[in-house]
Amino acid sequence: MPASPVLLTMSTDGGATRFAPADPAAPQLRVDDLGATRGDGVFESVGVVGGRVQSLRHHLERFARSAAMLELPAPDLDAWADAVRRAAAEHEPRPEVLVKLVLTRGVEGTGVPTGWVHAFPAADYSRERREGIDVLVLERAYPSDVTTRAPWLLQGAKTLSYALNTASLRHARARGAHDVLFVSSDGDVLEGPNSSLVARFADRWATTPPELGILDGTTQGRAFGLAAQRGERAEVTRLHVDELAGAEALWLVSSGRQCAPVRSLDGVARPWDPQLQAELLQHLLTVHD
Repeated sequence: MPASPVLLTMSTDGGATRFAPADPAAPQLRVDDLGATRGDGVFESVGVVGGRVQSLRHHLERFARSAAMLELPAPDLDAWADAVRRAAAEHEPRPEVLVKLVLTRGVEGTGVPTGWVHAFPAADYSRERREGIDVLVLERAYPSDVTTRAPWLLQGAKTLSYALNTASLRHARARGAHDVLFVSSDGDVLEGPNSSLVARFADRWATTPPELGILDGTTQGRAFGLAAQRGERAEVTRLHVDELAGAEALWLVSSGRQCAPVRSLDGVARPWDPQLQAELLQHLLTVHD
């Protein structure tokens, strides 16, 4: 039986990108790698359900955009795609697996990037999917036009610098919530630390645009496919936090958790439909590229 997890490490000898198997339990990263010392790198987490990789093309396109924003060497997306599929195939069979792609600036002073692909069992999100989650609204302390006013802040890049995201989750959990929804200083809805927001208003589904300095959600894109199947509208549009009070359903969606209905927002109970949640979850678990 193949080992779990699975690790493939990148080399760029001769200019070609190659991935080779490595021991996931052995030390692999140098202590002076800029990914570790500065958070100077990018990543993606790709879901694998029943052995099938989800939204791989979308993840790879976002990976390349993040690398360009950090002025990292452009990743060879064909090589990375092959590595993701290989890691997923070599992982022992599990209902749900995550494959993480990481690209750093490498060891300081070398100019040679470090990269790896790591497949491991996904966490158990069954309770959050079944019972819903309590979400705290937190201000990100940036205006909604931060990407044009201050592009050096790298809003919208999926970087390894996650200390602020994890701090926000600790803050929320200390106050009895499961997760966080960020808003801009002027009240625009943004995203969660590890998720995108999907809101449903009657027959209209909505999420907020990447132009606000957030990630272009991969799972959110698949969720909108269900709206189309139901004959309902799906829009990428700006939402003010006050508008969420009129939504019939809110979800935080991501590659690992898939979808979790928001059962309370800032301590105020939210409506949610268990039947629609089950329908959306089944859709996300079965629809692939």
